[in-house]
This record gives sequence, structure tokens and C-alpha cells, in this order.
Amino acid sequence: MNFADSRNFIATLTARKLLNGIKLFSSYHQSKLTGRPKLSALPLTVSVEPTTACNLRCPECPSGLRSFTRPRGMLEINLYKQIIEEIGDTLMYLYLYFQGEPFLHPNFLDLVALANSKHIYTVTSTNAHFLDDEMARKTIESGLSRIIISIDGTSQSTYENYRVDGELAKVIEGTSKLIKWKRKLKAKTPHIVFQFLVVKANEHQIPEIYKLADKLGVDEVKLKTTQVYNYKNGNPLIPENEKYSRYKKQGDGTYVLKNKLLNQCWKMWHSCVITWDGKIVPCCFDKDASHQLGNIQQHSFKAIWYGEAYDRFRQKLLKSRSKIDICTNCTEGTKVWS
Repeated sequence: MNFADSRNFIATLTARKLLNGIKLFSSYHQSKLTGRPKLSALPLTVSVEPTTACNLRCPECPSGLRSFTRPRGMLEINLYKQIIEEIGDTLMYLYLYFQGEPFLHPNFLDLVALANSKHIYTVTSTNAHFLDDEMARKTIESGLSRIIISIDGTSQSTYENYRVDGELAKVIEGTSKLIKWKRKLKAKTPHIVFQFLVVKANEHQIPEIYKLADKLGVDEVKLKTTQVYNYKNGNPLIPENEKYSRYKKQGDGTYVLKNKLLNQCWKMWHSCVITWDGKIVPCCFDKDASHQLGNIQQHSFKAIWYGEAYDRFRQKLLKSRSKIDICTNCTEGTKVWS
């Protein structure tokens, strides 16, 4: 976070949120020391999925590949209100994205505005193809705290190598409109981030993305390593520069994950993901919701968060994380910060 973004975040904090965070941090470290899951607080961050729909066809994304085995759909406003009502008072961050393009939800900015009215720091991630002038203005007016714009190239040919069916010109135009309205309305938010997913085809353009961001007035650039499902024998997406890859090449030419997969994961204590239809899953790596820990359409969030299924999952992680399939390609410890 830069200074302005940090100030915006701090403004959303309350004594109740801070106390909840301290309890959560303490219970996590007790769990690591004892090897037994202990939990005495609600999550600091939750990701809620507005929709599974997407206009692009990115090659390593279930939304883009149209390959979900779970149901597809749109989050209903009443279900969302239930989430906010139950855990909004302790949430520090609300991520309004998981799979799909959030701005395809017809009431997406209403979701943002509701969370903003509860003083929750809100974040979304978008391909920025739907930020016309009106939508850009409404986005600023919604009170969204942070917007992450996926821009994986500084030329159309490079950009569309990963963002299949995407138009770089639309991304730049949408970003420009967002910045225009932020300045026009003299708004403090959202903090605007260019996220650059580093792959072999675009790694040479890393210096250029910083120049473009500076030219447009974007607040921050973040480089992100790319998740590749089939990486053992190499993959055309893996960058040449190992610094920007979550995989490393071995002497025999095969690749392995850099992460050592220690039997611990802060995410399992401080966050979770809720799909559009109310399923609670451990984290963003469970894209197909194969590890369902409960459904808030059937049970309260607290009953699931403190429940037996979640307890068993955390216990399994503390005992042998490498045996959990969604952990074997995890970015924890292999992110590129810039």
C-alpha cells in the first residue's frame, strides 16, 4: 500500500476489527506451535464471487476455458446481504471477485456500495472492458477502495497472447476514464493498480508497463507470477527469468514449484472464499469448489467457519499440506512484489 491507500484502509478500521485480528493472529501461531487447529476469531478477509461469467478466454482460467464442473451463475443480492450482515463488522478486506468478470454482474456496484456503507475496505479485479464513461463514474461514486486492472502486455499482440479475445485499447481507455472521473470528482478512492501477469511472451515488456502506468496516472503496478496447471515438463507460459516464475528448472529439464509447502498457511485462518451460490471453500486455488466446507444457504457463516469440516481441513494442512491438491500449485511465498 502507498500512503494514500494506507490512509484509506486505516479509516475503515474499528476497535472490534483490530481485536478480532489480534485473536486470529494469536490462534494461528498457537496452531502452528501445537500442530492442532485452534480458532478464536472470524476471518479478516473474505472473497465473494459476483459471477462465474467472463468475456475473455484466458488459457489457464476455468472461466476463460468454460471448464467449470460446478454450477455457473450470478450472486443474488439477498445472499450477499446475509454475508455482510453476519461478518461485516469484523471484516478488514472484502474481495469482490473470484472467478469471472465482476462487472458482468448487473448490480455489481450496488454490492460495492453496500459494503462501503458498512465501512469495509473493498477490492475488485477486472479486465476493464466494461469501464465506459458512465460505468467509470459510477465506480468512483460507489466508494470502491481498490481496483486491480489486469493488463498483461503493452501491445495488442502481446496482450492477447494470454487475454484471448481481449482488446488492449479498451483496457487503456477504461483506465483513462476511471482516472478522469476520480480526478473530476476529487475522490480519494479507488486505489488503481495495474496487475501484470508475467509470462514468457510479455516479460520483455515489464519496463514498458511501468512507463504506461506512469503516463496514465495509475497508482501502482504489481507483477504477478502465473499459475500453470501442467508445468512439470515445461510450458510456453513460463518466463525465462526465474525471478518472475513460481517454478524453477531442475538439472534434468523438469520444473518444480519454488514453494517448499510448509505445513502451515495463514490463509486458512484469516480468509476464505464464498462462491456465487454460497459455497465456502478454503482459498482462491479451489477454483472448482472441490473442497466445500459448507454452504451459507444452509448454515450460518460462523457455524461453518468454526465447524468440523473446516477443523478437519486445517488439521490436514498442519499435518501434511503437500497431500492437499489445491496446495501443490500455491503462490504463497512465490509472489513478485514491486
